Amino acid sequence: MKRINNIRKLICLCIVLFWATACNRPYPRPYGYFRIDIPEASYQKSTTDIPCSFDYSTQAHVTPNSYKKNQKDWIDISYPNFNARIHCSYKRITPTEFMEITEESRNLAYKHSIKAEAINEHLFENADENVYAILYDITGNAASPAQFFITDSSTHFFRGALYFNNLPNSDSIAPVYNFIHKDIIQLIESFSWKNK
Repeated sequence: MKRINNIRKLICLCIVLFWATACNRPYPRPYGYFRIDIPEASYQKSTTDIPCSFDYSTQAHVTPNSYKKNQKDWIDISYPNFNARIHCSYKRITPTEFMEITEESRNLAYKHSIKAEAINEHLFENADENVYAILYDITGNAASPAQFFITDSSTHFFRGALYFNNLPNSDSIAPVYNFIHKDIIQLIESFSWKNK
């Protein structure tokens, strides 16, 4: 009988020790994202060798394109605090090249339709400055959530594509994307050609 009581005590002690150590374990936290503080939007005029002018965010830097360093008409609008970059290129065109280059830009935007939930096109027109643009908003987990081109329909063609330097996850980048999306609209609406 004494032996059975000792076994019972040992079993109870093991249960109590197991319960006590199990309760002290921290519960796994749900997966989340870092809080991102979005600054107030403010803009400055571009000073590039490209024959155009536009407003861009004071949070960004305009630098020569990191991939096409030998192309003087290719620039990056980099957002170092947001790990994002708008790759921009300028090309002088002829009226006969216009249809081909606009279709090429459209195809580049629609290549993301594999991962995109939707692609919305927004038209911009500023006849006084001879500026016509299309902005492609690509929703979903696409590599480039926004692409655009700006042209005068005869001589000038400017194209941009936004990329984040991380895996595309539209939920996690939404606040930053919304901030940069407003910057892209400001860029398009303030755009003008230097040599009209």
